[in-house]
Amino acid sequence: MIKSMTGYGGGSGEASGKTFSVEVRSVNHRYSDFNIKYPRAYSFAEDAVKKAANEVIKRGKVDIFINVENKDSQGGVVKVDVELARGYRDGLNLLSDVLNISYEPKATDFLRIPDVFTVDKPEDDDEAILGAILSALGEALSGFDEMRRAEGVRLYDDMSERLDVIEELTARIEERAPGIVLEYRERITARMKELMADIPYDEARLMTEVAIFSDKVNVNEEIVRLKSHISQMRLMLKSDEPVGRKLDFLIQEMNREINTTGSKSNDLETARIVIDVKAEIEKLREQCQNVE
Repeated sequence: MIKSMTGYGGGSGEASGKTFSVEVRSVNHRYSDFNIKYPRAYSFAEDAVKKAANEVIKRGKVDIFINVENKDSQGGVVKVDVELARGYRDGLNLLSDVLNISYEPKATDFLRIPDVFTVDKPEDDDEAILGAILSALGEALSGFDEMRRAEGVRLYDDMSERLDVIEELTARIEERAPGIVLEYRERITARMKELMADIPYDEARLMTEVAIFSDKVNVNEEIVRLKSHISQMRLMLKSDEPVGRKLDFLIQEMNREINTTGSKSNDLETARIVIDVKAEIEKLREQCQNVE
């Protein structure tokens, strides 16, 4: 069954005293476009995340958000190099005396001096963190795909109904087509005989020319191709593979055939039916933009 390109899913995983939450969102797009946002410290996970997402999502503009939250207070230990700070203080006092500049150092001034304050952080287990992120991503993709499938069912139902209408309208054109050819042949025969009333002519040649002109309003080939396109689309809608681009191409071909039918038939009633078919095809085109 077809899937929608629009969906959302979320998941979470834990490693190294941290909770990793992943969100996956997507909207319609002609191609596949991934945008992954994460804290800079976890850039090592980007390739693996993109590869895992690519296995599930084949088309759409996809945003993947990776957020991190510390579960405990063991974020790091602050250390102060007192001797280094004392050295800086003495140096500043000496500079103040030599240059005759009044200066009273404050404790906060040392925050801007390199290496006076350092933070010892426990080393993260990158492998465990990657596993937690991918686990959270898998959970998010599962919910994401479930939403896309549910939307795909609605798309399938609507597009199938449109195809039913197009099929019914096509049958009406097919039923009317022989009469159009016959009426056209009778009109052109009568007109040609009227124009050549006082001129000798070959009756067989006249009928041959009439048949050639009458063939210009014959839409049997277009009807056969249009019915074939309808059958192909029904099969595609049941496919589990991404078929959005194929559907888009098929809709273009359906539109081409019905346009040719309208221009060839030279019949008012058929023209009205053609307009109805084109309206349904346009609705199919709009829905097709949502199919992966």
